[in-house]
Amino acid sequence: MLSVKQELLDALAAGLDKLSPGAGQRAAFESPKVAAHGDLASTAAMQLAKPLKLNPRQLAESLRADLLASAPFQRWVESVDIAGPGFLNIRLKPEAKQQIVREVLEQGPRFGVQPPSGQRVLVEFVSANPTGPLHVGHGRQAALGDAICNLLQTQGCDVWREFYYNDAGVQIATLATSTQLRAKGLKPGDAGWPEQAYNGDYIADIAQDFLARKTVRADDREFTASGDVEDIDSIRQFAVAYLRHEQDLDLRAFEVRFDNYYLESSLYTSGRVAATVEKLQQAGKTYERDGALWLKSTDYGDDKDRVMRKSDGSYTYFVPDVAYHLSKWERGFHKVVNIQGSDHHGTIARVRAGLQAAGTGIPEGYPDYVLHTMVRVMRGGEEVKISKRAGSYVTLRDLIEWTSKDAVRFFLLSRKPDTEYIFDVDLALAQNNDNPVYYVQYAHARICSVLVGWGGDPATLAGTDLSPLQSPQALALMLLLAKYPAMLADAARDFAPHDVTFYLRELAALYHSYYDAERILVDDEQLKRARLALVCATAQVLHNGLQVLGVSAPRKM
Repeated sequence: MLSVKQELLDALAAGLDKLSPGAGQRAAFESPKVAAHGDLASTAAMQLAKPLKLNPRQLAESLRADLLASAPFQRWVESVDIAGPGFLNIRLKPEAKQQIVREVLEQGPRFGVQPPSGQRVLVEFVSANPTGPLHVGHGRQAALGDAICNLLQTQGCDVWREFYYNDAGVQIATLATSTQLRAKGLKPGDAGWPEQAYNGDYIADIAQDFLARKTVRADDREFTASGDVEDIDSIRQFAVAYLRHEQDLDLRAFEVRFDNYYLESSLYTSGRVAATVEKLQQAGKTYERDGALWLKSTDYGDDKDRVMRKSDGSYTYFVPDVAYHLSKWERGFHKVVNIQGSDHHGTIARVRAGLQAAGTGIPEGYPDYVLHTMVRVMRGGEEVKISKRAGSYVTLRDLIEWTSKDAVRFFLLSRKPDTEYIFDVDLALAQNNDNPVYYVQYAHARICSVLVGWGGDPATLAGTDLSPLQSPQALALMLLLAKYPAMLADAARDFAPHDVTFYLRELAALYHSYYDAERILVDDEQLKRARLALVCATAQVLHNGLQVLGVSAPRKM
């Protein structure tokens, strides 16, 4: 049907060009708001009426006549109706909708995937400082970042996954001190235990392994403990490597990988921060006041100018952010997406202002941001706030252990990132239609069971005669299958993996309705093979969509 739609679009473009040369460039189809009105819609007549100074309905009549005379419309279109002031509602013949089954079966895992575009994209996500276990907010960010990477890859982008973190600074110093005190035998609640220290059981685990002089290996670092409780630098490096290793274990269980780890400290040691400040000064975008260095960020839409270097000589936190994003641009990533918590909202304007002020040709709106809210966890009807492992919050590992990787991913992706989400552990474990991931996966498994019961080779279904697929349920299912590539493209453009979850739930619902309405393994061989081809195509699209989300498509449940 995608090829059919393109033929019809070309005919529409030609018809518009006849009415007004060049108008065909704006040819497009929409989905009617009411399914009963048709399968495709066009507002082209209304858009052309004003510049041509013609009555839109009369223009629609003329366009309709031209379209119905074209070969593609005669072959694939059942009717074209005019509604309201000039809407064109197009109803397709069954054979037009049936083409999508063949297209899905022929393309398989590549259905919906676009050829390489040559665009390089860097997506930065998780970026958790190694001071404790990953919490459920990090889990939401990991699911979002990975799914957005997958979406961009379906559109032909060359995607680079990056994790940015700090192995120095106040938080890391607190981590080292907390570990040192545990190694010396102190614990939370003892006299001399600092109020700001980290209290989770994981600190005791780090201290124990440090004393045992163990070696820890993370994806981006390795360190062997000295075992000397007075060696605070060794404790710091060991604790960072230990927690990076723990993060790696969690991310591996979540099936999230990274291409690169970027250290904030490297921005200082490499001289990038100092070079960035100098670049902004040379561009005349800074001034000094009260012993501090300020950025003229109001020149770029910020609500006030921002301090870059404080009177004590230290830099404010957005300065390394600007240096880091300059490095992204210099590495050839002219499309960058940052997945961050909503508490980072205030940094967007100043980072973009710094990048604009640097005068390196970075466009406005660079980088893109996807901000997400935190996640509340319910279990047994009550909110869960504390994890023994972390000391003060529910960890990503807790969620995965309580439910599953698939449930956590699907649930955390099932709402817009900027909406608050309540993760219901009991619902994630339920094996019924109320559990969205179970509902979608069960649709896939149900189809696989039908194919096993048939006993034939699904590869032979690609050339099947699809003409028996005429029922309203079959036609609705095929029409939804045809919407998958456009849905993917829109979701990638909007950084909206929740659109994929909505689509999959709708597709699963239509399949379950179809299964209940029509028996698939009937005696009529031609009818049976046509229905098998349809459900096989449905299973393929369910599989493809789940793969974008990083969720498995089980063959048995």
